[in-house]
Amino acid sequence: MKNLITLYSTKINVNSGLFVKHLRCRIDANYARNYNKCCCPTILTQHLTSNCSYTSSTDNFKKNDTKKRFYSTNSGPPSTKLPPLMTFPEIMWPSLIKSIRNLILSTFIIKPYFDKEFNLPDFVRGSKQALEIVSSKISQGDVKNLEGLVTSDVVQSLQRSLALMSVFQREQIAVTSEDIVFSFPYQIGIIFNETDINQKRYVEITMVFHALRGLAAMRERGEQLPFNMAMMPEYQKRMSVCNYRFIREYTKGAE
Repeated sequence: MKNLITLYSTKINVNSGLFVKHLRCRIDANYARNYNKCCCPTILTQHLTSNCSYTSSTDNFKKNDTKKRFYSTNSGPPSTKLPPLMTFPEIMWPSLIKSIRNLILSTFIIKPYFDKEFNLPDFVRGSKQALEIVSSKISQGDVKNLEGLVTSDVVQSLQRSLALMSVFQREQIAVTSEDIVFSFPYQIGIIFNETDINQKRYVEITMVFHALRGLAAMRERGEQLPFNMAMMPEYQKRMSVCNYRFIREYTKGAE
């Protein structure tokens, strides 16, 4: 049986200055099958990362406004079904080719030519704050306090979506930085808009976070994650995958 919820946002802002373009939180009871079949490259991946700090590398990702969409599939017992929303591509695992390209772009293009203070590991740590802030507010139904972080149409969409969810279902959306098992930058892109007189330049970074609810408490008790946890039902229902895409404009003269 499968229980899946996915959240998507074309752009979300957070108070810390992080700008999130794509948000997706995925809760999948069938996560184990995919987890054991996939082999994750080690390049630019972080395993059992629990530290969360906000650094200058993420200060530059400014706020912006746009829209948000949601998607979920329905299966399993009626008590755990999630309301139908909207479909879109899902990202779960790293790409070896993209990981190598990410390293090249961040080291030899972005840092020397766009942002001399940019540091990818620091950015990864800072990006976890965006995951925690937005997912926490959504799970609490704290839609009003999302104003200023997302556009008004996003707030309206959230109000409709959350109205169809039970308290238990909303709780599944929240992810804390301490519960992140591992995370990685899936793709770094540089975008040029040549239609304007002044060519606009943007840098986008798509992040993927794998989380296990209750991981922080397990660590406090000194418990170790079992190697085959993805095959164990008690862990399957607590696993989630979140995707964020951050963007910053580097056009000359842009703040």
